[in-house]
Amino acid sequence: MRGVGVLKIRQAVLAVLLAIGLLFIGTTVSVAGGVALFQTEQSAAAHCPKDVVVWVNTQTGVFHFKGQRWYAATRQGAFVCEAEALQGGMRATRNGQ
Repeated sequence: MRGVGVLKIRQAVLAVLLAIGLLFIGTTVSVAGGVALFQTEQSAAAHCPKDVVVWVNTQTGVFHFKGQRWYAATRQGAFVCEAEALQGGMRATRNGQ
């Protein structure tokens, strides 16, 4: 049974290392709906070169377009592809900010 404990510790360490590695390449973990979140606009654009990159407030699920007031300016947020955001149940801002 001792080997099982060591295996679980190794799996936990690998999961932490993977999460740290993803942060360094500009990707965070996915959220509800399988939407890939990115820390940089460039990383999101590379993920979806034919789609529009938007900034989503990850707390509210509302996204903003480049040039709008809250684009890359909310406390909790990430860059995402617009099509994936819509598929994940997120929505565009209603007041154009």
